[in-house]
Amino acid sequence: MNIAIVCGSFHESHVSKMLEWASDEASKHELTIEEIVWVPGAMEVPLALERLLTRDDIHGAACLGIIENGQTQHGLAMGQAVIKSIIDLQLAWGKPVGLGIIGPGAEPEHIEPRLEPHARAAIAAISAMS
Repeated sequence: MNIAIVCGSFHESHVSKMLEWASDEASKHELTIEEIVWVPGAMEVPLALERLLTRDDIHGAACLGIIENGQTQHGLAMGQAVIKSIIDLQLAWGKPVGLGIIGPGAEPEHIEPRLEPHARAAIAAISAMS
């Protein structure tokens, strides 16, 4: 089964680690990562995801990223919109999408311990729903 991964580059060093764990998990589930797309941040994930899900050779996708807690409600509002868009795309295309976005509202001390579990869970969800 061919999958794609959309990565938010705003936290590139952390998301790169997530990508390594996601790749390892994909191997364990016998999933082939056909495409990796880097986008500026979480807000751009839904557009990249839709472009991937329209492809016949992509059977599922994972989204990796981080939405930190900020001084305003911007991150919360953006995170809710992005996650709703991801769910809508999954339903519209009938293909599994693993959500590996930490947050919204992630505090700096919460990010590092969540990198591996979120990355692996996003891939495992694709496998479980395929």
